[in-house]
Amino acid sequence: MPLLPGIARVSLQLDLDEDYMTMSRSDLILTERKDNIACLVLNRPSVLNAINPELLVGLKDELERIKQDPGIRAVILTGAGDRAFSAGADIEYLNRATPSEVRELARLAVAVTNLIENLGKVSLALINGYALGGGLEIAEACMLRVASENAMLGHPEVTIGAISGWGGTTRLPRLVGKGRAAELLLTGRMITATEAFEIGLVNRVTKPEELRRTGEDLLREILQHPQPAISLTWEAMHRGLDLSVDESARLGADLFGIVASTEEFRRSTEAFLKKRK
Repeated sequence: MPLLPGIARVSLQLDLDEDYMTMSRSDLILTERKDNIACLVLNRPSVLNAINPELLVGLKDELERIKQDPGIRAVILTGAGDRAFSAGADIEYLNRATPSEVRELARLAVAVTNLIENLGKVSLALINGYALGGGLEIAEACMLRVASENAMLGHPEVTIGAISGWGGTTRLPRLVGKGRAAELLLTGRMITATEAFEIGLVNRVTKPEELRRTGEDLLREILQHPQPAISLTWEAMHRGLDLSVDESARLGADLFGIVASTEEFRRSTEAFLKKRK
């Protein structure tokens, strides 16, 4: 995405929560952990966290490590500073790259967004400012999105003669419907957090200073439930969208049978019958 006039080279500071322990192996992706929640921070604040190949590789590596860690049940994705989640693909890179390199970048980005969507963990995007183009496509791959009141979201790819090639043409219609998605993708218009909430693109809108707490509270509300029920609910819904109504319902029935075989199901149903929490 084009970096926004007047703010493309602003130096921003990352305000890390002291309760988190930094574990990152890459300065482009800062990885933090609090209890069973990991937080991945896109860290190129001087260019509004614009996405280049190195950042995508770092993000993919951290996601794959988190996927294999049974102690992590949820992951937060956000951007360094308070001005942007991500302004999208690095236009300087796109301008000098060959068509083949642009395609490979898009394929890498699709691999990353698919990994987020199939992580086996609850994924949440904290949108702390601009979320444009490829940045928004990363957020769209998450299960949930919480935005600050000052966030601006959009797919301005058409304004530079491009398309939303990192999964936006696939996921945005599933989130907001074909008509609204077509308007956003074809006009390139940015929308406010309030508009995004009204069309179902984000789940909650909050004050900037309350963004992290709001996101963590939402995750904890989800994580209090048994892990198999959470992951299989997502699988039934996510996979079911690509099936017929009958096939989707049958998938749900099959996964209901699978979850009934878990120890968590037995303990939880027994607790319900005995009126225990």
